[in-house]
Amino acid sequence: MSAFNSFTKTIATFFYAGHFPLVPGTFASLVGLILLFLLKGNFFIYGITVAVLLIVGFWSAGRAERIFQRKDARYIVIDEVAGMFLCMAFISYDIKVLLTGFFLFRILDTLKPFPAGRLQNLQGSAGIMLDDLVAAFYTNIILQIVFRLASFNAS
Repeated sequence: MSAFNSFTKTIATFFYAGHFPLVPGTFASLVGLILLFLLKGNFFIYGITVAVLLIVGFWSAGRAERIFQRKDARYIVIDEVAGMFLCMAFISYDIKVLLTGFFLFRILDTLKPFPAGRLQNLQGSAGIMLDDLVAAFYTNIILQIVFRLASFNAS
C-alpha cells in the first residue's frame, strides 16, 4: 500500500478508530465527544478543529471508499467525528449536555431524517459526509431549542 493510501486511511478512519470491532461509528462519535470535552470551551481551537475535520473529511472519505472498494465502508468514521463536533456548536460544555448531544446525534444519524437518507446515496465524500452533517445540524437545532426553553422556564 502506498504511503498516500495509508495516510488517507488514517484520516478517514480517524486514526484507526473506525477499526473498532463493534459499532465503529458510535465509537468514533465517542472519541469526538471526548475531544470536545477536552477542549472545554476554547472556541478558537474548536472552530479550527471543525474546519479541519470538515476539510479532511471531504478530502479523505471518498478516497478511502475507493481504497476499501466499498460504498461508505464501516471503517470510514471521519464523518461521525466531524458530525459530533458540528452538533455541539454554540452549545454549553456541561457534561450532561454533551452526553445528551451524543445520544441524540447517534439516534438521528441512524434514523437519517430528510434529507439525510437521500444525501447518503450521493457518490463519494458527499454521500459519506453530508448525511452525518444533516444529523448534526438537526441535533444542534434540537439542543438549542431545548436548552433555551429550559433556561427560559428556569427564569
